[in-house]
Amino acid sequence: MEKFKNRWGIKHNYQLVVIFIVFAVTGSTSSYISKPILAAIGLNKDSISPWIYYPLYIILIFPAYQVLLLFFGFISGQIKFFWAFEKKMLKSIGLGFLFRNEK
Repeated sequence: MEKFKNRWGIKHNYQLVVIFIVFAVTGSTSSYISKPILAAIGLNKDSISPWIYYPLYIILIFPAYQVLLLFFGFISGQIKFFWAFEKKMLKSIGLGFLFRNEK
């Protein structure tokens, strides 16, 4: 726990617990809402090949996760941490150009 607290600049254990809960809820929720989104588009397991459906499902989870992470981070009162985490994650996958003007 101390490694995470030092790496992330967290001072209290309750903050760490809240952050872990937000990560868990965000992952579950993004997975849960991706299926209805695909169904709304008209794509389901029966209408297309699983070789197409599951990659689309996984691709859809990614942006849903990003948005939900900031949403749940805001609700939990840890938006500063999650905004920094989000910027770092997007920069690491090559989308750093979105944040060039920020310091």
